[in-house]
Amino acid sequence: MTIDVTMPALSPTMEVGTLAKWHVKPGDLLKSGDIIAEIETDKATMEVEAVDEGTVAELLVAEGTENVPVGAVIMRLDGEGEASPKIPNPNPSREQPAPDLIRGEGSSSTPAAPPAPPAQPTPLPPAGGAGGGPSGSRTIATPLARRIAEQKGIDLTSIKGTGPNNRIVRADVDAAITSPPKVSGAGEVEKRAERGPGEGAPAPTAPPAPPKPAAPPPTSDIPHTLEKLGPVRKVIARRLTEAKQTVPHIYLTLDVELDALLKLRADLNKALEPRGIKLSVNDLVIKALALALRQVPKCNVSFAGDNLVVYDRADISVAVAAPSGLITPIITGADTKSVSLIATEMKALAEKARAGKLQPHEYQGGTASLSNLGMFGIRQFDAVINPPQAMILAVGAGEKRAVVKGDALAIATVMTITGSFDHRAIDGADGAALMGAVKGLIERPLGLVA
Repeated sequence: MTIDVTMPALSPTMEVGTLAKWHVKPGDLLKSGDIIAEIETDKATMEVEAVDEGTVAELLVAEGTENVPVGAVIMRLDGEGEASPKIPNPNPSREQPAPDLIRGEGSSSTPAAPPAPPAQPTPLPPAGGAGGGPSGSRTIATPLARRIAEQKGIDLTSIKGTGPNNRIVRADVDAAITSPPKVSGAGEVEKRAERGPGEGAPAPTAPPAPPKPAAPPPTSDIPHTLEKLGPVRKVIARRLTEAKQTVPHIYLTLDVELDALLKLRADLNKALEPRGIKLSVNDLVIKALALALRQVPKCNVSFAGDNLVVYDRADISVAVAAPSGLITPIITGADTKSVSLIATEMKALAEKARAGKLQPHEYQGGTASLSNLGMFGIRQFDAVINPPQAMILAVGAGEKRAVVKGDALAIATVMTITGSFDHRAIDGADGAALMGAVKGLIERPLGLVA
């Protein structure tokens, strides 16, 4: 019995993925739980385990193939660990069409027309070639595409295939059905002859304009190289563009004194040293933001059209710079966790993020975000909101500054924080209240451990 293994959906929003690496080869005997492949999603590379047992019959998708749809067959197994007999290829010189990976076609019981044996080995002809021509070419199409074409009276030779090796797939036939009919010049002459000399006839339809090619990369005489965008960078580009175009940002900035927080951090780290835990300023700011969101619930929300989603828990997405691009692992329930637990979880999540091993539940969701560029010496910046969240806190570097205390100048360690708020969901006054709550928790940090 043949078992089809399909591209899994590794997240609720995943539609396509990249088959980064195979861990098996034809002939391998698989058991349930064995690692079969690494799949790269828009956020991470994840290992896929075998569910069924059997012998690997064939790998249908090559390593490095991008945009493989969820549900597409990527591998076939012979069940019960026995290899099924292979039907010899009557024409080994001609590659046999594989099932259409885009829509999972090719499983129909209607067989495709067998190819005529060529006089000598020839490469596959384009899908638009007319069958039975003098060159022996034929139209390459999936069985489902052929069946639909026959039902709708569509001539496959007039369709340009978009599948592998220019194979015609169902989408091509559907496009031909919805497109206006096109009549070639020769066909128009025949129709005029049928109508007779006295009947009017429309002019031959001009061939369709070729699809507009994608914009070429900018040319330059400066020495350079072109790097193809990875899936993570593509998603970052798309989501941040959508955020700036569709979310009305409002920015609120405050200066916060850090000296009390730094003293508390030093005391806590000394106490936690036997447990191997070391707190960072970022860990304490995560806790401060989570508690502030609970104090000002009007900012712990998401805009949803005619509705406002009000969250009963503060899950903080924390920006981490990974080799593949920015990713935001989540500290769930940060408002109820101790700062030592936050530090432990954040360290583990950051390591997994940089290794590309985050699971979907570890980076999808969150009620608000935090981005800290202070460790890079950045004094102040405005962060872009991560929809559907309605706010993000940008944290700058702590530095010694002159401050006024009691009508006298003094030196204090000061950090600038900026909140970006979705003005559709959060009013300026509510955003200001949240920023004030964060400032108060940082400047009087015992509230973080109380």
